[in-house]
Amino acid sequence: MAPITTSGSPPIIPTWINGKALDAPSERLAPVISVREGKQVYRYHSSTPAEARLAVSAAATAFQTWKRSSSITRRDILQAVANKYEERMEELGKMQDEEISCGIEFGKFQVKLAVGLIRSVAASCTHIEGTIAPSEDDTTALVFKEPVGPVLVIPPWNGPLILASRTLCIPIAAGCTVVFKASELCPRSHHAIVEIFEECGLPSGVLNQIQAKRENAAAVTEAVISDPAIRKVDFIGSAAVGKIIGQVAAKYLKPVLMELGGKGPALVLEDADLEKAAQMCARGALLHHGQLCFSTERVIVRREVFEVFKEHLVQAFASFNSPSMAASAGFARHAYEVLQDARSHGAEFVYGGPEYLGKASLKPTIVANISNDMKIKDEESFGPSTSLYIAEDDGDAIRQANGSAYGLNAAIHTKDIGRALKIGRELEYAQVHVNSITPNDQPGWPIGGVKGSGWGRSNARWGLNEFLVDKLIALHAGDGLFGP
Repeated sequence: MAPITTSGSPPIIPTWINGKALDAPSERLAPVISVREGKQVYRYHSSTPAEARLAVSAAATAFQTWKRSSSITRRDILQAVANKYEERMEELGKMQDEEISCGIEFGKFQVKLAVGLIRSVAASCTHIEGTIAPSEDDTTALVFKEPVGPVLVIPPWNGPLILASRTLCIPIAAGCTVVFKASELCPRSHHAIVEIFEECGLPSGVLNQIQAKRENAAAVTEAVISDPAIRKVDFIGSAAVGKIIGQVAAKYLKPVLMELGGKGPALVLEDADLEKAAQMCARGALLHHGQLCFSTERVIVRREVFEVFKEHLVQAFASFNSPSMAASAGFARHAYEVLQDARSHGAEFVYGGPEYLGKASLKPTIVANISNDMKIKDEESFGPSTSLYIAEDDGDAIRQANGSAYGLNAAIHTKDIGRALKIGRELEYAQVHVNSITPNDQPGWPIGGVKGSGWGRSNARWGLNEFLVDKLIALHAGDGLFGP
């Protein structure tokens, strides 16, 4: 299996249904532009609503067989996929850099994360278990765990391997089949995942890939969600798009698993190792050009150590080196405009400012003196910046941290673990990391959001449960109320 290629032209990433590429009329081919290279590196077939429905039909047909596959079969396929990722790590790292300009090493890091995740899910899927529910008479109440059915998954572009692998391997491990709406910014990286799954023995129709131009995405997405065969939606992306997806899903009474944006705070207490905390905050803010929903967008510092910590943070920002840049000129422009808006409303730039270092890369920036009328107050910048705040005491730090529409990741820096636990329980965030960076994830942890950052959990048994439903089969005996 490989992308369709045209002699002398960039390769074409197909719409992939039931183990085959659909014909790709030239008028429906769209470019994938590498910001770093400044040129077209791939073309992709922009799927139509009718083609999207074909993908649903293929998934629905395959589900009738795949739902009965053994957990051992699913485990072995996932283990083979993880092994293949390792074999192709260099290639997959370069592929991601080619599409989203993340840097090859960051791309390879994504592959390593995906390998760990897939192996964890593979281990977990052999432990899907039902139970026997209590009964008031001689009835035997058997509760089975069954796959929910064909699902639509929509992963983002900013973590092509890890996030797409997560949205795919978990429902497949649960016994579901998938319509995979790949990102138009990284369709080649996403298609590589489909290639690998099928090379490792996944039956045709279990995993089907579509993608669409942005102007066609809404119609294509609704065509899938509206189909009666689709039983659930998994979306990772912005809160703005998440609201739209949620409305469409509600229209057709489809449940949704959502992981949306964040405005991650890092709380620096007066007893913290300030130099280490500054390094953690800088890394959390600047990794991948700030294009992570887990990014450290805010740093809240106790007044007693604010000035000293600020000096450490400036040094950490100045010494941070990353080859990443924005995945598109539009993303860089948005991050720049957020900083310009802060400047126009009187913000102080402790380090950097709204300044381009290249056609799609911005200077790392620390912003202070934030007011409520600034976009940066509670809008994801998705750029290499963070905002600095002063807290008078722990209660004030908690109040400021919780003063956001989002609730994804947070961090606390302190030497007092008891204090960290007490504060962490008060923070309205789904994940809280003590003495580490906010962009943090491990395969065995439940990952998701609260408040405006979504609902549901991914990874390991938590993720599998999102794609399983309980079925009760009650065996009535004797002269029970409903017995013979």
